[in-house]
Amino acid sequence: MSSLEKETGVPEATHHGAAVAGTQDIERIEAPVTWKAYLICAFASFGGIFFGYDSGYINGVLGSKIFVHAVEGPLVDKLSESNTSLIVSILSCGTFLGAIIAGDVADWIGRKWTVILGCAIYMAGVVVQMITGAGDALGAIVAGRLIAGLGVGFESAIVILYMSEICPRKVRGALVAGYQFCITIGIMLASCVVYATQNYTTSANYRIPIAIQFIWALILGGGLMCLPDSPRYFVKKGKLAEASSALARLRGQPKDSEYIQVELAEIVANEEYERQLIPSTTWFGSWANCFKGSVWKANSNLRKTILGTSLQMMQQWTGVNFIFYYSTPFLQSTGAIADSFLISMVFTIINVFSTPISFWTVERFGRRSILFWGALGMLICQFLVGIIGVTIGFNHTHKVGDATVANNIPAVNAQIAFICIFIFFFASTWGPGAWIVIGEIFPLPIRSRGVGLSTASNWLWNTIIAVITPYMTGESRGNMKSSVFFVWGGLCTAAFVYTYFLVPETKGLSLEQVDKMMEETTPRTSAKWKPTSTFAASKAEGGYVHAETA
Repeated sequence: MSSLEKETGVPEATHHGAAVAGTQDIERIEAPVTWKAYLICAFASFGGIFFGYDSGYINGVLGSKIFVHAVEGPLVDKLSESNTSLIVSILSCGTFLGAIIAGDVADWIGRKWTVILGCAIYMAGVVVQMITGAGDALGAIVAGRLIAGLGVGFESAIVILYMSEICPRKVRGALVAGYQFCITIGIMLASCVVYATQNYTTSANYRIPIAIQFIWALILGGGLMCLPDSPRYFVKKGKLAEASSALARLRGQPKDSEYIQVELAEIVANEEYERQLIPSTTWFGSWANCFKGSVWKANSNLRKTILGTSLQMMQQWTGVNFIFYYSTPFLQSTGAIADSFLISMVFTIINVFSTPISFWTVERFGRRSILFWGALGMLICQFLVGIIGVTIGFNHTHKVGDATVANNIPAVNAQIAFICIFIFFFASTWGPGAWIVIGEIFPLPIRSRGVGLSTASNWLWNTIIAVITPYMTGESRGNMKSSVFFVWGGLCTAAFVYTYFLVPETKGLSLEQVDKMMEETTPRTSAKWKPTSTFAASKAEGGYVHAETA
């Protein structure tokens, strides 16, 4: 009799080479994790560099006179609102389409190969962007960003899915938060590159920031080729041997380890349980499964899809991308900042160093708590920026020669300080928190499509905000100036209320236990829920879980 049998009272056996031993002990459903396993899980988060670098480099490039001349002509010193909107938003349009497609591709060829395919598409888009300046500059940058966007859509949806499925439950939040950390590093690297090339007098001024994107795709794609695919993907395909091998590599344990068998048993048992609730069907039917059930039932597929998509919508509604897409031209127009590129870089540095706080808080206080208090902090900062701006700050300017100068420069500096505090709250709460939750709430049969839809929602609203912001703040359009922060403040208030009523607490639970928690509790009481049994114990006959190999 093995030690596992003695401790759990569940015997071990095999069944056509496809049986795994279960356990009744809820504390033993995962293997101890080695440093090697941590590093494997953390590497995938490097994909956040794509997202962040794209957000950061375009902000600086839009402020480049050489780029403006290439797009608008040598006599124009500023991009039109329509071209600014098009160049920024077209990447988000591509990522929206990519994220929608990625879920199907991930179920077809696997999680890691979908990300690798996304890297290849991304590199093709970078090559097209490099043509900018030869012939139709606007056409090249727009086409290149659209193609690159498809690749980023693959990566942003499936990296979250992959990480959520391979990370140990007790540190899953911290490791998935590493994805947001890499986003912030990408933004900072973009700011550094743009700052370093801003005085170049040739097309290298904007081509170097564009070309460096190629490196990130090579690193991520090349590295993932050496890593295992998700064990949960293999279980979904009925390939238990591959699932066992992948799980053993991820946990740093031998394949025949009792820990590996027990964790695999729990995954298989949950997959069987979910398969009874969500049977396999046609391609159209599998998409329809994402929208089945009542909106009033917390554990329905429809409710989970709405939760995932609306959570990403709320993250975009905070207004953070206004800071990172448009802060350079916005600050240039105040006349209060001598070096707006430098201030923009300060924003990104704060973003980078605030994010790691979430590695601890997300596991110490939970997902729901940091989203709730983060929304409160952000709404206060946004309203303060708006109030200062319309009373004594940026909205009050005068002309000195051809330059626009703020009447009260200390007031504008105070606005910038509160923007920095806002970035701190976002980076340590909603930045990582929204990505963590969408990777945890969906059952395995619809997980790839659910995460894909949620990520697509992020990019859809990213696109909408990128399109409308130049019209809201452009001098010849809405010219809202500081009043735009009242819009973001109001939306942060909506996120605050939304979190209280609709976001569940998933801290410390396996993905399989999250399903059970959402079935048995409500968002407001979810933090008190504790698992009382394992899926393997509930589903197995005589302690065994059976699945046919493909």
